[in-house]
Amino acid sequence: MIIKKAFFYLALVLSPYVIAQKAIEMTPPDYIKTIQFEQNGTNLNGIPILEFENSFEINFDDIVGDEAFYYYKIKYYNFDWTPTQLSRNEYLDGIDNIRIQDTENSLNSLQIYTHYRVRFPNRNVTRLKKSGNYIFELYNDDEELMFSKKFILYERNRISIQAEVKRSRSIQYINQKQNVQFIIDSNDFMIINPQKNLKTIIFQNQNLRTSIDNLKPQYNIGNQYVYKYNEESSFWGSNEYWNFDNKEIRNATVNISHIELKDIYHNYLYPHRPRKNTTYTYNPDVNGNFVIRNLTATNNDVEAEYAWLHFTLVTPKIKDKEVHIYGGFNNYTTDTSTLLKYNPVARGYTGQVLLKQGFHNFKYVTKDVNGVINEGAISGNFDKTENEYIILAYYRGPGDRFDRIIGVGSTNSANITN
Repeated sequence: MIIKKAFFYLALVLSPYVIAQKAIEMTPPDYIKTIQFEQNGTNLNGIPILEFENSFEINFDDIVGDEAFYYYKIKYYNFDWTPTQLSRNEYLDGIDNIRIQDTENSLNSLQIYTHYRVRFPNRNVTRLKKSGNYIFELYNDDEELMFSKKFILYERNRISIQAEVKRSRSIQYINQKQNVQFIIDSNDFMIINPQKNLKTIIFQNQNLRTSIDNLKPQYNIGNQYVYKYNEESSFWGSNEYWNFDNKEIRNATVNISHIELKDIYHNYLYPHRPRKNTTYTYNPDVNGNFVIRNLTATNNDVEAEYAWLHFTLVTPKIKDKEVHIYGGFNNYTTDTSTLLKYNPVARGYTGQVLLKQGFHNFKYVTKDVNGVINEGAISGNFDKTENEYIILAYYRGPGDRFDRIIGVGSTNSANITN
């Protein structure tokens, strides 16, 4: 009996370390749309990577349009997105769980909606005190979680990161993969025990779902820490995103075949075909992102329309796989709203997605029964594809209880070399 009690109390002591789970973003309900972060006049989609101690904002739309009450919370996380040991007042000055009061109703749009905006810092949250990983959580007035969104704050000018993109050293994948190599120069910043305390993560096109994390420096030359991995830091090249631009909602463009006005506008895109077995062709894109714009508006936030975009992928039925529309417009989430169904009449997959007016990147991807997404199954993988890569360096010094971000570097595969 005494032994059982001892194990019980030991389990209680160790439970925070045993059951610590990585945070997972909660996708919003279908009436909350177009979640965006903005800093220095730039909209940041995917995983927002923001300058620490600079102001930024979060905005979104509620297409019910009834000016509902929403409240927000800010939470801090470790490098691996497990909960921090820090108390709230150690990473946040002020109080959260405050109702969002900066709202504005849509103007002259067929789809009514309310636009919500939260700026940081504000009179309630005067400062986020640590660089690192955060999650923004939105609640309704019944204290139900509506959605959660990860974002990252980094410190400038602590260290420097030089990066480049190489072709794969594997003959099998030389025409399909891109390899990111980089050097972290600590300059005057002292890094103690880099094998343990220095952590890294690499993003392709700011898509957290395909990131590579926690590579260790292979060796150092003075204050320079070298990462010249091959397979461990290789990404599938994928292909350029398709796009459409319905900034003039009433007129067809080069990628929209025709338009119908029903309850709201319906835009029908020209049918697409798989590119996996075709020759790579460069097509300028914004690497999965989107820009909200209405050609005739003075304020895109509340004057841009919502429209149903109709997609068609002409291809034989794919066995044991789902086909989805994929892009930054919903943070690369695949769910029932992005699912395409096989349509024998169209000889392919068709579906529709409600999107706010503007320029959008997207691609078709497959998803298996285990939830694994394959970006190259339909679009193919090419080493020539233009992709942006961002490298973040995290550091937890001796005695610290949090992972700060001491540097950011970037490179582009347009400059790929052997």
